[in-house]
Amino acid sequence: MTALDTMVVTTALPVLRVSLHAGLSGLEWTVNAYLLAFACLLMTGAALGDRFGRRRMFGVGIGVFTAASAAAALSPTVGVLIVARVVQGAGAAIAFPLTLTLISEAFPVHKRGAAIGMWGAIGGMAAAFGPVIGGAIVSGINWHWIFWVNVPVGLALVALAPSRLSESVGPRPRLDIIGVGLAAAGSLGLTWALVRANTVGWGSVEVLATLVAGAAAFVAFVVRERHTPDPMLALELFRRRGFAAANAVSFFLYAGLLGALFLMTQLLQTALGHSPLMAGVMLLPWTAAPGLVSPIAGALADRLGNRRFMTIGMAFQAIGLGWIAAVASPGMGYLQLGLALGIAGVGIGLVFPTVVNAVLASVPLSEAGVASGRNSTMRELGGVLGVAILATVFTRRGIYASPRLFIDGFSTALWVAAGLSTLGMIAGALLPGRATAPRAAEVHEPALAFSGDR
Repeated sequence: MTALDTMVVTTALPVLRVSLHAGLSGLEWTVNAYLLAFACLLMTGAALGDRFGRRRMFGVGIGVFTAASAAAALSPTVGVLIVARVVQGAGAAIAFPLTLTLISEAFPVHKRGAAIGMWGAIGGMAAAFGPVIGGAIVSGINWHWIFWVNVPVGLALVALAPSRLSESVGPRPRLDIIGVGLAAAGSLGLTWALVRANTVGWGSVEVLATLVAGAAAFVAFVVRERHTPDPMLALELFRRRGFAAANAVSFFLYAGLLGALFLMTQLLQTALGHSPLMAGVMLLPWTAAPGLVSPIAGALADRLGNRRFMTIGMAFQAIGLGWIAAVASPGMGYLQLGLALGIAGVGIGLVFPTVVNAVLASVPLSEAGVASGRNSTMRELGGVLGVAILATVFTRRGIYASPRLFIDGFSTALWVAAGLSTLGMIAGALLPGRATAPRAAEVHEPALAFSGDR
């Protein structure tokens, strides 16, 4: 559910725009509200589970997520929907990091690898088929049901968790509430400025004030994390070239990916006239390719190293998105679009497993959980800024009035997505050739609760 709710909403964006009379900024916040809350509270969710009980907090997180899903389904305006999405993201951030820990508690060591593999496969299926599922629901019923479908599942989970899951606690770390607040304020300030810039102008007091406030919050966050004994983000990890480079790749991968996905679903429906379901099906070469490529890339990277796969993968994403930007036109056929999406999808599949391997291989085993959690946070923040940046480049007056205007803005924004992917390729080239740290990825530990890529 937590993975699907990133993906299914993208296919419904054109319908939400009409049904709720939302502008482009409202659509941005529909996606980014969930991602921001999820990214900023992810590490806090794990800490709450360690302190108050993982089963208990899993139930709380699912309960919050389910209630927010119902509120989203009932939303009469885009503003109410955005608030519900924030609460949804908060619930997901509590529950998601505890899922793998609870699975690890439930299985003996010799069965844990298979269970973790199934956990990862389900997340991959959600990413691959999320747009199709969203399109089918929107086309077959209505947009409200992309949120209603969570409710019976969530209620069943809350009811079954006390009897079917084992309770456990962790080392009871101190919660860095101030650090969480500063990170959230910084992310919100920068995202708010990007979203509002094209509405009120880059020189407006609102945009300048939120930019300055966001930057100041990030500076304060860095200062606090350097001096607090229980930091939310262990900055010393970024002094390791492998860790820093792999996180940069992850950031730019998701900036290009989610930013492009935000616009691609709208292109297929608004400019090219396809139904939500057909739009989801047409995206399958992009979203499903990683499921085929990632296992092969992960196996080969153990012998050949992560750097070349990450570099080539980011290059493929840049080529695929650049190709789409170059050929986009009101009457474009699917052959070129499908081939370009397939190339970008293969690139994603090359990066997904190797960036996780690189992160975990750059730190000692004792820091694996911390490192993978920070990587997940960077990944989600990359998606937030990618959506905001591409939408800022895309938007112009009358953008939804004409397919030609839409595609002009779309092409320019996709070139930016290709540029972000190129920055990720450069970051991948900076990765050390072979890792010298112990291979954390070789050990099945509950600490690796954040390493699974959606």
